[in-house]
Amino acid sequence: MSRLHAEFVRRGPYLYVVDLGLSRNGTRVNGRPIARRVLDDGDVVSFGAARGRIGGVPREDFTPEVELRRAAAPELTRREVDVLTSLCRPALSDEAFVAPATAREIADDLVVTEAAVKQHLLRLYQKFRIPEGTNRRTRLANEVVALGLVRPTPVVPPQRAAGAATAEQPSAAGRRAS
Repeated sequence: MSRLHAEFVRRGPYLYVVDLGLSRNGTRVNGRPIARRVLDDGDVVSFGAARGRIGGVPREDFTPEVELRRAAAPELTRREVDVLTSLCRPALSDEAFVAPATAREIADDLVVTEAAVKQHLLRLYQKFRIPEGTNRRTRLANEVVALGLVRPTPVVPPQRAAGAATAEQPSAAGRRAS
């Protein structure tokens, strides 16, 4: 469990958990990864291997269907998916406490201008309804990962050169000379 893993917030009759996007394993409620979610009495919240059951929340105050995270993802263009994939790549690495890619890093990755990336990000903030404020890229990346739109890509070991795969063999000319 990370030091800055998630936070619990009580607003009016609602209690919810917000994943801060700074951990390797994320936050889960009843086994499902979340970005933020309204909690109900009896929900099981997991942070990596640590788990806890929510108790003492009055049932009559809550509507179980209420979930602050949107259930469906907006329709995305292929280029928007490319921007989101590049944005989330650092966060999906094995490193702890990494931030999503900057506009400059995304531009370099996709071989486009930084201005084009910023325009895509502005449209994506609107599509995902990410309000202005601090850590906007982190909140967008967290939402995208929580919705399952971007997943870690498996690391494929580099292919060895054909000659390096086997022990060195003397060349045909070398064998004849010996």
